[in-house]
Amino acid sequence: MRLTQTQLDAFAREGYLFFPGLFKPDEVKTLTDEVPAIYARREAFNVREKGSDAVRTNFAAHLYSEPFARLARHPRMILPVQQLFDEESLYMHQFKVNGKMAFEGDVWQWHQDYGTWKNDDWMPTERAMNVAIFLDDVNEFNGPLMFIPRSHRLGRLEAGHDVTTTSYPLWTIDNDTIKRLVDEGGIVAPKGPAGSMLLFHGNLVHASGSNM
Repeated sequence: MRLTQTQLDAFAREGYLFFPGLFKPDEVKTLTDEVPAIYARREAFNVREKGSDAVRTNFAAHLYSEPFARLARHPRMILPVQQLFDEESLYMHQFKVNGKMAFEGDVWQWHQDYGTWKNDDWMPTERAMNVAIFLDDVNEFNGPLMFIPRSHRLGRLEAGHDVTTTSYPLWTIDNDTIKRLVDEGGIVAPKGPAGSMLLFHGNLVHASGSNM
């Protein structure tokens, strides 16, 4: 899977690319069939919602689940990142299966992922890419990811460590900064069927609401 020059230019300008329905229904089913057993495990890698038994996020499934291990190495995920970074050698810094249980799936505050990776993991540079696969259909009602286009071009922004809003501590960006960025770039929320894929820069400011 090679990106066109138009796609490369769009990523450089906007900070993300969206590929609706890239993975087929049978491929997605292989993954979704695996999720209940992963979420049921009482392990440190399952972070649950505050005041609920619902799993908020699962870490490192590619290390103990064969379907997710195969996904982590899938050419449809890897080749575009190699092309965007112009590098053959990549490493997987973090692998997550984010859940957003109906009614109980909480918000993700406005943040940059690289801000957390820099502060918590000491990641030395911003050459980091997010690759997200929709395991369910994503619409305006179930908490889609929201991006502020072009915000990745500002580099790493100042952030505060929010350890109270949700069960998952996050380095978040203050409201005044978000208002300014939205005035400049607006907000987009890519929506589509299960199997869609998002590529977005580690500095792209993003958030998501609750699953209604």
